[in-house]
Amino acid sequence: MGKEGEVVCTLCVRVLEKRKIKENRSRQKLRRGPRRKFTGNKVFYPRIESSLLIIPISGDVSYENLGIVNSELIDEIWRETDFIINSAATTRFDERYDIALDINVFGAMNVLNFAKKCSKLKLLLHVSTAFVHESRPELLLEKPFQMGGTLKGAKASYLDIEAEKKLVDETKTRLQAQNMTDKEFASTLRDLGIERANWHGWANTYSYTKAMGEMVLENFKDNIKVIVFRPTIITSTFREPFPGWIEGLRTLDSLFVAYAKGTLKFFLGDPGSILDVVPGDMVVNSILVAMAIHSQKPSHELIIYQVGSSLRNPIKCTEVKELMYKYLKKKPLIDNKGKLIKVGNPTLVSSITIFHRYIRLRYLPFLKVKIFVRHSPFSQVVSFTLYARMLKLSNLIFCNHFESLYENSRRKINRAVQLAELYKPYVFFQGIFDDANTENLRMAIRESNVNTEMFEFDPKSIQWEDYFINTHFPGIVKYVLK
Repeated sequence: MGKEGEVVCTLCVRVLEKRKIKENRSRQKLRRGPRRKFTGNKVFYPRIESSLLIIPISGDVSYENLGIVNSELIDEIWRETDFIINSAATTRFDERYDIALDINVFGAMNVLNFAKKCSKLKLLLHVSTAFVHESRPELLLEKPFQMGGTLKGAKASYLDIEAEKKLVDETKTRLQAQNMTDKEFASTLRDLGIERANWHGWANTYSYTKAMGEMVLENFKDNIKVIVFRPTIITSTFREPFPGWIEGLRTLDSLFVAYAKGTLKFFLGDPGSILDVVPGDMVVNSILVAMAIHSQKPSHELIIYQVGSSLRNPIKCTEVKELMYKYLKKKPLIDNKGKLIKVGNPTLVSSITIFHRYIRLRYLPFLKVKIFVRHSPFSQVVSFTLYARMLKLSNLIFCNHFESLYENSRRKINRAVQLAELYKPYVFFQGIFDDANTENLRMAIRESNVNTEMFEFDPKSIQWEDYFINTHFPGIVKYVLK
């Protein structure tokens, strides 16, 4: 299960428990289930034993019947299940193509087939991503994908999912015959995923395979009621179960950590581009409201809900950059030697072309190194200003004396390039995500007798500077970098 899936599942459980506690505190003794942990592509299907006890059942969406082998248990789930939330996914942008297909595409199909056998099922809710859209300077609507659809700029006019599966299987057979190392094997399949994504118009393997997952649900849902949630960039919680809670590094947070540790000196992004982020508990609240509303509706039309902030409360990349600097200037991280890591106001690199020029001029030509020539009869310190290639040559000449220095320099440059390529689709994204359907959910909750603060998911309630400075960044430090 990917990080976004972990957050949605864990928060659903935690938020429901917390609300139930508030309702029953004065009436009953509370019973709690064991601490839940979600890893890999493993998913857990809660079985309710009492009002608060949740028992996790291990499974795997890439297998038929979700990898559950106990026939009695399967029958029980088919008889008793009312709702299915499928948030299992691999969210790595450059995942191996075979793994991404198995989980994000055929995993969605396996969940759908399982749902069709649930006799009491009211709803299947599938969590996708808003970035299945291409980057266009316009309002991006809450519309489902049609089977075989591609994006503008694609080199292919039709996306044949079965043909893609066949291509992967044939590629794996060919690679296995070449006796590749595991690293080479995985790298080749990751490259294949990006190549096929670009061929059909998507920026990376993640958004590409999530779009395919939506296609199979729309095409094969039959009489199953299905709704799809497309959150944008999920960040730490706004309120529930407590402000700033987060598990693992996500899209935006990797940049924050790299900058905070002093390894990232610049930010890549369009100054006018909006960074669409949404706290994790707001995504969960919208899901809970949608489940309550749609369980009462007879329609079997697939509905899309985009959950984000770019339309109603936008924040630009440049603003987030300044907030990172403001926070770390007052509260810098401490390195492993106990010293404060001081950061400067990062340079904003406004295009990928300028980025490559920046790397080429600032990092590649000159690596100023002080080299101690210990075996020199003069025992002197010789200062060299070397080109990157000269450093490599010197490393060979001096019997790998500078190997560590050369490898560290090369690794930092490669990491900067890798981060730039992975996050390019997000920091240069030009679209605004429509959320008309999601706004209808907000209106429904306002018109009901439910406590709207308990189910808050209106991005207009967020004051971004306060949220990032006092909630999100401290949350990363406390829960991720602990």
